[in-house]
Amino acid sequence: MKSLQENAAVTENPYLLLTPGPLTTTRSVKEAMMKDWCTWDEEYNRLVASIRKRLVQLAAPTAADAYTAVLMQGSGTFSVEATIGTVLPKQGGKLVIAVNGAYGERIVQIAKVLGIPVAVVRFDERSPIDPELFEQALMSDPLITHAAIVHCETTTGILNPLPEIAEVIKRRNVTFIVDAMSSFGGVELNMHELGIDYLISSSNKCIQGVPGFGFVVARREAIAACKGHARSLSLDLYDQWDMMERSNSKWRYTSPTHVVRAFDQALKELELEGGIAARQERYSSNQRVLTQGMEEAGFPALLPLEWQSPIITAFRYPSAEFSFETFYASLKKEGFVLYPGKLTSEPTFRIGSIGDVQPSDMARLVAVIKNIQSSVHKE
Repeated sequence: MKSLQENAAVTENPYLLLTPGPLTTTRSVKEAMMKDWCTWDEEYNRLVASIRKRLVQLAAPTAADAYTAVLMQGSGTFSVEATIGTVLPKQGGKLVIAVNGAYGERIVQIAKVLGIPVAVVRFDERSPIDPELFEQALMSDPLITHAAIVHCETTTGILNPLPEIAEVIKRRNVTFIVDAMSSFGGVELNMHELGIDYLISSSNKCIQGVPGFGFVVARREAIAACKGHARSLSLDLYDQWDMMERSNSKWRYTSPTHVVRAFDQALKELELEGGIAARQERYSSNQRVLTQGMEEAGFPALLPLEWQSPIITAFRYPSAEFSFETFYASLKKEGFVLYPGKLTSEPTFRIGSIGDVQPSDMARLVAVIKNIQSSVHKE
């Protein structure tokens, strides 16, 4: 039987995760989790306070004092549900959601489970949200108080036109909620300039941490007015924020200490890389190398370039006989893990461009795929 030390010597990463999160992390991020940490220690609380401050600086650099950040245990969906379930009042609120993929549909499901009045404006999964049509929905229903969209809809990899949608929201004077789960940290944005009231993301996306908590960057005046709104005890975003504000960033319940330490390290590495602009450029370079090589290998991208995010790309099957399961298994043996498709209208699979991944990694992937396709054609 191998010792623990011998097992630890096994290859650090058996494969490169080319997904929209969890994703491939750096060795130093993983090493931050190699100690045990206390949840109520003052040093730890100061660390959480620092993380909250840095998140606000990233999200609203021109008006940081007007915003605050609250961390919430669980996956990103927990933070989406905490936001939807807390920011809408129990009486007199109605949410409109623009949907062009599975994650917009998930917000609809959350609202319905919570008993929140909801209007849904659906678009084709292969098209961005149309701001004009969304505005028409807002104008037609005076009961609407809140609006929600998904910025990067990873069903296809589409990047919805956030600035144009934000202008519509400003004109209608409703509370603006943005699910930036897969874009925050990898695509530049400014909450203050866009008029976003709540921005939601998680630890294991473009900041390049590991799974374990989500976070919400909120306009202070907006979240301060949400006391008593929550439909849940553990997912009460206001109470979590209020505790952190009053108690030097303490969490109400046990926090994922190891994940928080890893996230702190990931934030440091984002800064060392040059911030969000530099990371966006690397992700965009990854995506360009990937898309060009995949086209050459016979895998056309689903979306036109002008709609494509640098986060994840959906590719069409090259033929009716194509087996994604066989393709996936072949690539995993070569050290790459992809994502299956989530599109309902046609068969696709997806390849992520985020994480500790470089353009050279994409070039290696494309070379392997070309070899696989060459072998298939020979048969």
